[in-house]
Amino acid sequence: MRILLAGASGFLGTALRERLRADGHDLRQLVRRTPENGDQIPWKPSSGHLDPAALRGVDAVINLAGASIGGQRWTNSYKRKLRSSRVDTTATLARAIASLPADERPKVLLNGSAKGWYGDTGDTPVEEDAPPGDGFLSDLCRVWEAAARPAEDAGVRVVYLRSGLPLDKRGGLLQPLVLLFKAGLGGRIGSGRQYIPWMSLADWVGATVFLLERDDIAGPVNMNAPAPATNAEFTKELAAALHRPAIVPVPGFVIQTVLGEFSTEILTGTRSLPGVLNRAGYPWLHPTLPAAIRAAL
Repeated sequence: MRILLAGASGFLGTALRERLRADGHDLRQLVRRTPENGDQIPWKPSSGHLDPAALRGVDAVINLAGASIGGQRWTNSYKRKLRSSRVDTTATLARAIASLPADERPKVLLNGSAKGWYGDTGDTPVEEDAPPGDGFLSDLCRVWEAAARPAEDAGVRVVYLRSGLPLDKRGGLLQPLVLLFKAGLGGRIGSGRQYIPWMSLADWVGATVFLLERDDIAGPVNMNAPAPATNAEFTKELAAALHRPAIVPVPGFVIQTVLGEFSTEILTGTRSLPGVLNRAGYPWLHPTLPAAIRAAL
């Protein structure tokens, strides 16, 4: 396939880019800087600019663009950045796709989304048909997915990748945790009862390729493994894999003080289940948390 990828330099985009090239796909990248070669296509999503001609001959578009959710306080300006970096990119791509004649449009758009759609679900398991929850991330996910509607209305197959927390030592959630645990500072966060919808990075990439190739799947897809773990369970398994103690719990008020509003996403959880992937027969590489952590390390 000829595939156009936005967000190719991020944690997920880098891993997916390596896999797509290894599989022999003709991969093009959207870039905001001056292109360095013929495989890079310029765009300015902040102003809605993307030449629709760049999409001619493209079979699939994958949009993983978006500023990092974690790692800093959610000031009002950063919340605007989180929103614009997702909604503007998605809207720009969807409008460009829809503007092309039907026979020239890409056949599929795989668009980023997140487990934040569901908000805090407590102990209640949820699948893709669950309504959005409350809070900033739930609101963001709603407008993020809605921004792709022009492509969907134009008859393009659109898949919303509601990603949980992909695990790999090179980035994402696991990278800072490994450093803490190796320093003997690992421990549960808050109550430890909040669910973490984890997924090995290898399975995230594998599932994305699976969805790319499955013409019969559209709509939201939960991108997490079949067995979400509580924070306490996750802490125990990571400590065991690293042969380190996990005896330094982090009280919720400390997280709230340091991270402000973002602390809600750490102290609450989402027990999302991959209903679509399971029913479609996705062959899990790491269906259990111990296997995923071993593969990630």
